[in-house]
Amino acid sequence: MTDKRHTAGILLLAAGKGQRFQAAGGQGNKLLAPYADANGQYRPLLALTLAAATATGLPLHLVTRPQESAIIDLAQTYGATVTLLDSDGSGDSIAAGVRATANWRGWLIVPGDMAWLTTADYLKVANALVDDAAQARLMWQEIPGHPVGFGRAYFDGLSALNGDQGARQLLSPQQLQRLPGHAGVIKDADLPHP
Repeated sequence: MTDKRHTAGILLLAAGKGQRFQAAGGQGNKLLAPYADANGQYRPLLALTLAAATATGLPLHLVTRPQESAIIDLAQTYGATVTLLDSDGSGDSIAAGVRATANWRGWLIVPGDMAWLTTADYLKVANALVDDAAQARLMWQEIPGHPVGFGRAYFDGLSALNGDQGARQLLSPQQLQRLPGHAGVIKDADLPHP
């Protein structure tokens, strides 16, 4: 069995306000909106993301807002640890999540609405983090996707992010491994489904 303290883990960002989703007519928290799984069963969007992430066996941590009790309960149902944060953006969420998982060897950073990622996608990025300085991300037709993986050497940079500036500024063209993916690695749920 893998010692989860010495491996990379999955950091799910679920503290956003979903403003684009709501502006497009979506109701409530988009992470709780019903989407069909592979069997046609409707489940909360975040449950689809959590199911694929949990199946990797990697440690799983989620950052969300303190008032999001349904998100917290869902995350805990899937065995995720949780950080509560009134986030001002993805940078704040990443920093808080990385600080809360300081014992991890690396981080696979994923927005909570990336429900079309597969277990194999997560493992492909995790397996590419072969040393502390490694970076990796999935791509689809030259479009950058998720997860984005960072080795242990990026702890200080990741834990110092703030506001809505995500981890893109830490990516190095020389270090970044661009891994082939599928259309699901770039698909999120900013718009309500039909």
